Amino acid sequence: MEPLHHVRDVTIGEDASRVRTGNAPRAMATFHNLAIGLADALGWTNMTEAVEHYHTNPAHALQWFGLTM
Repeated sequence: MEPLHHVRDVTIGEDASRVRTGNAPRAMATFHNLAIGLADALGWTNMTEAVEHYHTNPAHALQWFGLTM
């Protein structure tokens, strides 16, 4: 898997985020780490492809949690 900082910065665009107050930046970083960890656990080796897949197919992501659209 790609180094975590590279994935969070380049693929997810975390450094460009406008979330800057309170605990929100830490919460967003936690959610990003969770999403990256889940994609890795599901066998994705290219996080850009994983992000694009779930962006265009959100129902696929929801079904892992037993949810539907």
